[in-house]
Amino acid sequence: MNLKHLRYFVKVAELGSFTAAAEQLHLAQPAVSMAIQKLEQTLEISLFHRHDRQISLTDEGRELLMHARRVLMAAEEAELAMQELSGLKRGEVRIGIPGMLGSYYFPPILMAFRHRYPDLQISVIEAGTRKLQQMLLSGEIDIGVIVEDSAASELEVCPFLREEMMVVMADDHPLASCERISPQDFFAQELVLFKEGYFHREVINRLLKETGLQPHIGFETNLIPLIKQIVKQGFGISTLLQMVIRDEPALVARPFEQPVLLDLSLAWRKGGYLSRANRTFIEFLADQIRQ
Repeated sequence: MNLKHLRYFVKVAELGSFTAAAEQLHLAQPAVSMAIQKLEQTLEISLFHRHDRQISLTDEGRELLMHARRVLMAAEEAELAMQELSGLKRGEVRIGIPGMLGSYYFPPILMAFRHRYPDLQISVIEAGTRKLQQMLLSGEIDIGVIVEDSAASELEVCPFLREEMMVVMADDHPLASCERISPQDFFAQELVLFKEGYFHREVINRLLKETGLQPHIGFETNLIPLIKQIVKQGFGISTLLQMVIRDEPALVARPFEQPVLLDLSLAWRKGGYLSRANRTFIEFLADQIRQ
């Protein structure tokens, strides 16, 4: 099979359109159609149902899509490995980080890494930990920050941070006078929460499962500045890491009655190729933790 034809096939399958795939590939639409026809002739199967102007994958097409993605990922890794050996390409770190850590924990680390290795390119993707796991497995990123206890079996993990999730409220909120907050008192309040898929929300879902309580959700947003403003104005309370409100005198953080601890890890695909740039970043972060 021709790798180029496989790339065209994957793009058409993902977009559901020969025309859209041709535009993204910067090719003429007939060239893409011809490549798919040649692939079908080589395999002696039909990959797409073609009806009017719509297409959909056949059973054989769905099976090939799974294998084609793996083949293309392996080919890209092999090419990168050879480029590194021959010194043809400067390194790139592709890392996915949840927004809370990306805004408050990683900036000094990323700047220090960039200062030490100015020739390495750093690409940072912001997403929830669930989405980051999917991106790792699909090869969209090389390293991701995930919650350790939810790691997929296909991933290698390197623990690097344990933090306590805190109840955050305005300094004049009635619960601000408490030393610790019970789940019952927390869930009785109007809540400002991250959307599903972020570790912040997974902590809440875990507490709900353990206690059987029902939440009162007033706002859902992944925008940390908005969460802090809503909480400051007294329209709800939330849970955040202590580092997020370190310079916010109008906000206070209180622990839960039973500490809610979060174990975070760097993760990458088992058996996948890690470039020298990515290995260097992992080693750099490990050195920072030991200091």
